Amino acid sequence: METKWTKADIVNEIAQKTKMRDDDVQLIVEEFMKIINRALTKGQNVYLRGFGTFYLKKRAQKIARNVKANTPVVVPEHYIPAYKPSKLLAEKVKKLKVTPSSSKK
Repeated sequence: METKWTKADIVNEIAQKTKMRDDDVQLIVEEFMKIINRALTKGQNVYLRGFGTFYLKKRAQKIARNVKANTPVVVPEHYIPAYKPSKLLAEKVKKLKVTPSSSKK
């Protein structure tokens, strides 16, 4: 079982299942990603029924430390992109019998 999927893998899978040319599928996948990117950079959420929601998560201002100079640094309030899986997807993943690939820690 493949443990990691790349954009190229997704394009190949869709092209095989739809009998479309790889170039056409590549264009569609790229445009799909651009639409999500544009929505998030405008402060909008993207809801995909049965898959999940891409949204912005607010991070509060905090004091960090510049390790080289050993001085405090203020990190201002900011937003980061986040993803929340749908209940349906979360339930399917919860029932997995296979151990997911380990990530670097």
